[in-house]
Amino acid sequence: MDSDSSGGWRFAQCFGDKGEVEDITEADVISTVEFDSTGNYLATGDKGGRVVLFERNEQKKNCEYKFYTEFQSHEPEFDYLKSLEIEEKINKIKWCKRQNSAHFLLSTNDKTIKLWKVFEKSLRVVSESNHWDGQRNLPTPLSPMHLRLPKMTQQDNIIAAVPRKVYANAHAYHIHSISINSDQETYISADDLRINLWNLNISDQSFNIVDIKPVNMEELTEVITSSEFHPTHCNLFMYSSSKSNIKLADMRDAALCDRHAKSFEEEEDPTNRSFFSEIISSISDVKFSHDGRYILSRDYLSLKIWDINMDSRPVKTIPIHDHLRGKLCDLYENDCIFDKFECTWSGTDSHVLTGSYHNYFRIFDVESLSDVVLQADKSAFKQKKIGGPLPGNKVGTKNGTRGLRDAMQMETLDFHKKILHASWHPRENTIAIAATNNLFLYSAA
Repeated sequence: MDSDSSGGWRFAQCFGDKGEVEDITEADVISTVEFDSTGNYLATGDKGGRVVLFERNEQKKNCEYKFYTEFQSHEPEFDYLKSLEIEEKINKIKWCKRQNSAHFLLSTNDKTIKLWKVFEKSLRVVSESNHWDGQRNLPTPLSPMHLRLPKMTQQDNIIAAVPRKVYANAHAYHIHSISINSDQETYISADDLRINLWNLNISDQSFNIVDIKPVNMEELTEVITSSEFHPTHCNLFMYSSSKSNIKLADMRDAALCDRHAKSFEEEEDPTNRSFFSEIISSISDVKFSHDGRYILSRDYLSLKIWDINMDSRPVKTIPIHDHLRGKLCDLYENDCIFDKFECTWSGTDSHVLTGSYHNYFRIFDVESLSDVVLQADKSAFKQKKIGGPLPGNKVGTKNGTRGLRDAMQMETLDFHKKILHASWHPRENTIAIAATNNLFLYSAA
């Protein structure tokens, strides 16, 4: 990819309210986004507990999507024992591989995971009976000879969503990760201190496979930040911690996987140590590559790529927004230093994607580390020519991606606008970006 161009990336679509940021309802803010394994369907979850599904628009030549259905996944609750409000916000959505005409997906808020079945259902109505023939009123039949059997006709097809399983009361702390196993029978859910293993068919029982809670909570030094199953080996999973390490665990070793098989950690340079070191080195997201050979991790300022066979140091370290090092005090004051940015691999594992502030996001070539800076900006859909270049992304001009990279380092960054959640189409160069209450789609040739 030529770093002085938009790398062939084009704005494709935007869903959501196009109003100004000041008018945004908190419930409409997108909190997770996920393609299914085919890429034909896309799911978003928001802070209002809703799940919105999109399906690929086959009538369009390019990779475009249309609204499929929407349902209320979680409602706000109250824990009377602990006097705590439980938010309805959707933390994660994971699709199960499709086995039949119905879709199955897991969604979770802080405490409860639900398995949803989404399917097409035909709506049938009584069209003929003893009292009606269509809209026409009939006289009451006077003898059995005049009795008619009611007739049903199909009126409409609707998309229905029903919760098939509810997996509740298994986490004392907030759930931040769910990951479905490659066997499609089990999944893990992780909170700050524990990871549980579930069978998709059994909702009232789970096995605790990682527990890092100390006997005395005052001795707590780290928390689990993210967790994921290996894409092909159903016995392997990994979890990251706030102490900047990633642990690979094997469920064949023991029932409780506290003794990890491998720990991926880079020695910190003592000369760079500061008050913020521990906060900015905390890993916010980890993802296996599709072939399971590499691990992508994201901390506050950088992306790291680890070889699963080498745990002493990452094979690549990619700075995302190093210009923020001088602003860490301000970011600590406004709590932005605790923002949890996600990261994702392309379908071919040749590129990686992660977000930054002011709605900037970056796509890196894994081999050359050349990158493209794009901005999920509302001016994108104000362009008359849909699919045309983004403003300031004219190929080969000084306002190209170079201009966006320079703009990204300006003093005037809006820290309220941030790209935390993104998903990459498994088979094509199409990406879905959650920018506050809007879902942006970009495609590359």
